[in-house]
Amino acid sequence: MNTDPKRWVAGHVSTLPRSGIRDFFELVAKMKGQDVISLGVGEPDFVTPWHIREAAIYALERGKTYYTSNLGLLELRKAISSYVEEHFGIAYRPDDQVIVTVGVSEALDLAFRAFCNPGDKVMFHQPCYVSYHPSITLVHGEGIAVPTFARDNFALTAEALRAAWQPGAKILMLNLPCNPTGGTCSREQLEKIADFCREKDLLVLSDEIYSELTFEGTHTSIASFPGMAERTIFLHGFSKAFAMTGWRIGYACGPADLIDAMMKVHQYAMMCASIIAQEGALEALKHGWDQVVRMREQYHRRRDLIVRRFNEIGLKCHLPRGSFYAFPDVTPSGLSEKEFAVGLLEQEKVAVVPGTAFGENGRGHVRACFATAYDQIIEACDRVERFVASRKPEGARADG
Repeated sequence: MNTDPKRWVAGHVSTLPRSGIRDFFELVAKMKGQDVISLGVGEPDFVTPWHIREAAIYALERGKTYYTSNLGLLELRKAISSYVEEHFGIAYRPDDQVIVTVGVSEALDLAFRAFCNPGDKVMFHQPCYVSYHPSITLVHGEGIAVPTFARDNFALTAEALRAAWQPGAKILMLNLPCNPTGGTCSREQLEKIADFCREKDLLVLSDEIYSELTFEGTHTSIASFPGMAERTIFLHGFSKAFAMTGWRIGYACGPADLIDAMMKVHQYAMMCASIIAQEGALEALKHGWDQVVRMREQYHRRRDLIVRRFNEIGLKCHLPRGSFYAFPDVTPSGLSEKEFAVGLLEQEKVAVVPGTAFGENGRGHVRACFATAYDQIIEACDRVERFVASRKPEGARADG
């Protein structure tokens, strides 16, 4: 008789890889007390601003501990609608075109479950956030990876989409600015991608969680182009720009019929996001913009430092135009991305994530998150330099 508990695990789940980010997070956790500097997990080092925390505390004190509408608090949906129109130029009705979710991760899961039939093909650019391809697999879809490259600053192009497109493609998954590369698209590039989506009748899932952390130029949402709001699910949240990762609060905006389909899944799977988190999010949208700007200025300064230092060390690194990640090429060290990450952690106590955690196109790179204190980044870069120098033959080191 088979007594292995794994016999009950669904086949498509048993073959899912573990998250490369979480693997390294667990390694760092085991090294607690060893002066590890983590550039691994993408989490702001800023504490959620006090006025947001205070709003949540006050809501709790007033006894706001009940369920909300499946779609979320109407007052919050109105604030989201106003915020998106002001900052992205897209108008959504708060009553039926906005849904509040448990982070962007849940919004993305709802979208895949609501719109993907088994066998449907989903295009996504790579390197990409670790959950995209597994999320497609979990709904029995077929992922089509579209490569992006360092030589293009990891910008997605319509030409790359056209080359990768296959008959039966139904959805395009976008993440701009991109995690892990910080890649963005110019308005001209995005317009060509929009043209391609209309031509191929693609539904777009646009994850714009890092949009406020755009350092060069102005962020443009693909949903703002003519004819695109009707075929786009706009995904956003509060984790990154408002330093609210642990609150797990996000939202999706789109055509009413599509939001209704997502709500059907949400009402059975989650019911509603936490009312306390929703109250905090409402305060963030009402009075939090000044803090967003201040945090973005700090990230900009840190980005310039870490990119300059990586290039000085000899690890070629493009300038990420958004997000809070650098994605240097570590092949000059003579190590693979995983060997580099493990060696750096063991030898110099600095944690980064191997680029292949984000897909095959991340090979030869590591992701370094600069959402940590400036002086910590200085120290981390000094340790990286020491590690890279230790890889050189003795004669080469002596020659400088």
